[in-house]
Amino acid sequence: MGLRVLCLGLVLLGVLQSQAQDSTQNLIPAPSLASVPLQPGFRADQFQGRWYVVGLAGNAVQKEKEGHFTMYSTIYELQENNSYNVTSILVRNQKDQGCRYWIRTFVPSSSAGQFTLGNIHRYPQVLSYNVKVTSTDYNQFAMVFFRKTFENKQYFKITLYGRTKELSPELKERFVRFAKSLGLKDDNIIFSVPTDQCIDN
Repeated sequence: MGLRVLCLGLVLLGVLQSQAQDSTQNLIPAPSLASVPLQPGFRADQFQGRWYVVGLAGNAVQKEKEGHFTMYSTIYELQENNSYNVTSILVRNQKDQGCRYWIRTFVPSSSAGQFTLGNIHRYPQVLSYNVKVTSTDYNQFAMVFFRKTFENKQYFKITLYGRTKELSPELKERFVRFAKSLGLKDDNIIFSVPTDQCIDN
């Protein structure tokens, strides 16, 4: 009896592990950085300030499981060396409440509008982290591409930023088209639910 229960437990554990691996094993391949557009004549000073995350698309995003997510904001502060201090402000989950702050540094890379993660050694499982501003008009919207290699898997996402919490259907549609041009499907694209909690702090 005890042996049968142990065997059943091992089988269930194996099923759970394979399901967890399936969710990341079937990742849509990340595009090469060279194939992702870059905002021409990027102006770092005009890009700084607060952006609201209106949309998110990525090879680890699953609309079916996540549905909508609560909007958060990201503030880019330009430093003298042309890097950005980047602070994202998120609403903690309903249970914890309060606000969460995530701070990192984006260091300029080979081209204006392209960055890498500063102090990457502080994240031992992150082997590479690239950021590319693909398009922006600076005062209304921006689309930013992120690609990271984490534990030997390549993840990528595109963030649709807005200077306000609402963007036009045309801009959202443009974002969807861009995400799909990189191989993503409808299930990999989600839009946020605006909130007044935390993200205007």
